[in-house]
Amino acid sequence: MSEADPTAGQPVLDRLVELLDLERIEENIFRGVSPPSATVRVFGGQVAGQALVAAGRTVPEERRVHSLHAYFIRPGDPSVPIVYDVDRIRDGRSFTTRRVVAIQHGKAIFSLSASFQVEEPGLDHAEPMPDVPGPEELPTRLESLGDLAEKLGRAASIPRPIDIRYVTEPPWRSRDRGPRTDARSQVWMRADGKLPDDALLHVCVLTYASDMTMLDAVLARHGVYWGTDKVVGASLDHALWFHRPFRADEWFLYDCHSPSASNARGLATGRFFTRDGELIATVVQEGLLRVNR
Repeated sequence: MSEADPTAGQPVLDRLVELLDLERIEENIFRGVSPPSATVRVFGGQVAGQALVAAGRTVPEERRVHSLHAYFIRPGDPSVPIVYDVDRIRDGRSFTTRRVVAIQHGKAIFSLSASFQVEEPGLDHAEPMPDVPGPEELPTRLESLGDLAEKLGRAASIPRPIDIRYVTEPPWRSRDRGPRTDARSQVWMRADGKLPDDALLHVCVLTYASDMTMLDAVLARHGVYWGTDKVVGASLDHALWFHRPFRADEWFLYDCHSPSASNARGLATGRFFTRDGELIATVVQEGLLRVNR
C-alpha cells in the first residue's frame, strides 16, 4: 500500500507492537487493551498474540515457542482491557509449558496452551513451497478491493498492520464463479514496516496474522464471502506449530485449504513459507460459519 494510505505503514505497525506490549500487573498476570478502531468484538489474532506474549514473558529467552493450542470461548469486548492469567504448568530440562486464560467481566473469553523448547539438533526435512508469483508482482489488498471498498465501508478502513497480497483470486471475486472443490487461499503477508529484533515479538505477530484469510479457504469452496453474502463466522479453535526461525517483517507465503466443512463449522489448514521457500509454521483452525443464502 502507498505511504499516503492511513490504514497501513510503519505507524500502524508500531501501534500493533504497542498493543502486544502488555502491562505486567503481577508476576503471572498481564493486562492488554484493544485498538480504538476495533469492531464489535476483539479480533481473534489479537487475543492469541497477546496471550502468547503473556506466556512468553514467563519463560527464559533461550526457550522458543514451538506450538500453541487455543480455544475462543466468548467474544471479546474491545471497550475494556483483557486480563491474561498465566499458569506455569511445567519447567523441564528441555521443555516449558504454559497455560493462559484471557478474562473479561470475570469470565474466560479465550484459553491458550503453549510449549517452549531449548534449541536442539535433530532430523530436518520440510515440504517445498508452491510455485507462485512474487509479492511485488501482485496488487495490494486495497487495490484488489476496487469498488468493493466503498460497499464494505468502515470494514475497509480499519488500520491493517499486515500487508496482504493475494496470489489466488481474491475471494470477493472468485465467489462469482460458484463452488469449487479445488479452491485454495494463497496470500503473501508481512508486517507492514520494520519490527524490533525480538524473536518472541516476531512469533506473536505471525500468530496475529495467522487468523487472517484462513477461513476464506472454507468459504471459497462454496462460492460465498464475508460482507457480500450473509455469512456469520467466528474462530472456534486455533493451533500453530513453529518449525524454524523467521522475521515477520519479511514476506511469507500463507498457503491454506479446507479439507472439510459440516454442522456449521469449517476446518482450514495452512502453511507459512519464507520468501526463499523455507517452511516456518503450520496452522490448523476450525471456525463457526453460518451462511444464510
